[in-house]
Amino acid sequence: MYISTENYTRICEEVGKRNAQLVAVSKTKPVEAIQELYGLGHRDFGENYVQELVEKQARLPQDIRWHFIGHLQTNKVKYIAPFVHLVHGIDSLKLLKEVNKQGQKFNRTIPVLLQVHIAREETKFGFDERELEQVLSNEPALQQMANIQISGLMGMASFSDDTALVRQEFKNLKRIFDRCHQTGVAHTDFRILSMGMSGDYHIALEEGSTMVRIGSLLFGSR
Repeated sequence: MYISTENYTRICEEVGKRNAQLVAVSKTKPVEAIQELYGLGHRDFGENYVQELVEKQARLPQDIRWHFIGHLQTNKVKYIAPFVHLVHGIDSLKLLKEVNKQGQKFNRTIPVLLQVHIAREETKFGFDERELEQVLSNEPALQQMANIQISGLMGMASFSDDTALVRQEFKNLKRIFDRCHQTGVAHTDFRILSMGMSGDYHIALEEGSTMVRIGSLLFGSR
């Protein structure tokens, strides 16, 4: 047994009550663990590393919806472009253009989330609020990117025991999301707010998350 069925059932209930979606973070976990959760009916899995994702995608059922949730380098986009369901971490206009380019090559529109830096840690990637506004106000550039769809935002809160801080960071991202939702610019459909992981997903759901990324509570610690 790789999966805590009890945890999975409980988390699904919590997420379902908020009309949110659960992405099972399966990075570094064997295909047998993914197959076990797949057998319970789960279809959305998140991976952080391109090579690992490509290898697993080839070995596992083709109806799995693969989410790329790590820091994506532009030279690696081509490997996941044929099949990736959602790219969570778009943190530059350059990367957005590359995903569009690879989408064109494979004749598909690739859904993406723009990553917003909301945490105190400098190591977190993502746009700040001003940079995000610059991207979304660049109508000419977005008009030309017919092979991407900006489906929402993603963010990671500070790794902290200060729940008030974490809550404020999620609240801030929800505020930014609500504002972006009103823009109506080309190739955008702001319906996904991906925030919340194993340690803070309860707070994220309370603050309006529509998608949580949970690994260790399902698969155990790495």
